[in-house]
Amino acid sequence: MIICPLCDHVQPEGTECDVCGKRFPAAVAETAPIATLPELEVTPHAGGRAPVVAAVLPDLDVTRLRSGPDLPAQVVPDLQLTRARDLGAVPVTPMPELDTGRAPDDGVRTAAPLGAVVCRYCRITQAEGLLCDNCGMRLPRAKPTVAAAPGRPSGDDDGWRSCASCHTRVRPGKACPECGTRAQEEA
Repeated sequence: MIICPLCDHVQPEGTECDVCGKRFPAAVAETAPIATLPELEVTPHAGGRAPVVAAVLPDLDVTRLRSGPDLPAQVVPDLQLTRARDLGAVPVTPMPELDTGRAPDDGVRTAAPLGAVVCRYCRITQAEGLLCDNCGMRLPRAKPTVAAAPGRPSGDDDGWRSCASCHTRVRPGKACPECGTRAQEEA
């Protein structure tokens, strides 16, 4: 059994935790020393590129088929061509019995989660923060709206700036976590 070092989840197998997604370190297999047996013949292997000396058998007929440009081109009448002939203008009529699989839009939208939210991995209810205090995964919270212009300090001016590319909040001089663009240093 594998126990996750981050969230203590127990699972029988896998390379990452089923709950929090932490990757487990790969097990290092120690190679045992290999001893050659003295009674075995050592056969060198050149990776399949060693020349092989083989004598031609005199009573064997050479029946190699001709290939390449010396064969005449032949037309295959049963071969289906990939092009269809021009059919001209084909009338297109709508099919009223066809179900498109989409319901008509009623205009109701799902509200962004406010207040306490439940972590989808460890099911702990948490009132504040973007990361779960138990497992460290991102909580399903709405991102704060960015009212500042790109590259300018955000509204609360806590040292964060908005990314010039995607308007995500980022520290000056650091790479944006969403798009990777480096934010400008403070002047």
